[in-house]
Amino acid sequence: MSQQHFDFSTRPLVPLAHDYLHGASEPWHHHACAQLIHTLSGVVRVETEFGSWIVPPGRGVWLPAFTRHALRVTGSVAARTLFIDPLARADLPASCQVVQISPLLRELIVTALSLPEQYSAGSRDERVMELILDEIRGMDVLPFALPTPDSPRLQALCEQIQQTPDEKWTLQRASAQMNVSGRTLARHFMRETGLQFSDWVRRALAIALTRLAQGDSVLRVALELGYESPSAFSAMFRRLLGVAPTDYFPPAETGLPR
Repeated sequence: MSQQHFDFSTRPLVPLAHDYLHGASEPWHHHACAQLIHTLSGVVRVETEFGSWIVPPGRGVWLPAFTRHALRVTGSVAARTLFIDPLARADLPASCQVVQISPLLRELIVTALSLPEQYSAGSRDERVMELILDEIRGMDVLPFALPTPDSPRLQALCEQIQQTPDEKWTLQRASAQMNVSGRTLARHFMRETGLQFSDWVRRALAIALTRLAQGDSVLRVALELGYESPSAFSAMFRRLLGVAPTDYFPPAETGLPR
């Protein structure tokens, strides 16, 4: 997809509402502006050259200007996107990140969709736009980044882990498969991803988010991922996200039958 251009001569950001059907995708592309994708339902997986980001319903992903990315959609996704002039604020986030969308920011995004392209200085419309920019600067970052290693061997290992989430991936198993010591693999993994191997594997299991968003039960997802019980899976989920999976994906948010 070719680069899109947006006119920021009369406003600092351009809002857009777009809905995706389950299984939809967008090929690799980029924008000359920053982008905030806020999902009201479903799960979006954002691929970049730096790693992958899983965006659950009700949250968002921030992409700085000129970030090449591709999207994959699970469930019916209602997306509300802001394309933002990278010069609108000097301290906009400088890296890709999955973020918490506050109730105030969510309502401001909805309001922005109905605002005219041109408005008077000092007007309510201008204050809405400026408040959106203020809220973006204060967004909380969520632990959904899955960094991609630099070396081809580690990239292949990470791809295999993501393709077989139901298998038990330990440092010992991975190091034996790569014919290196566990200490060597741990050192290289930390250097190339910034995460311990076990932490990366736990984040990779965030792929379970797509299954939960589709309406699969916690029991089914837990057993297929190799957990001994739903409670063990829920404990991992709570450590990673701070809440139980049943609280993170209430049936009304998924848009799909439970």
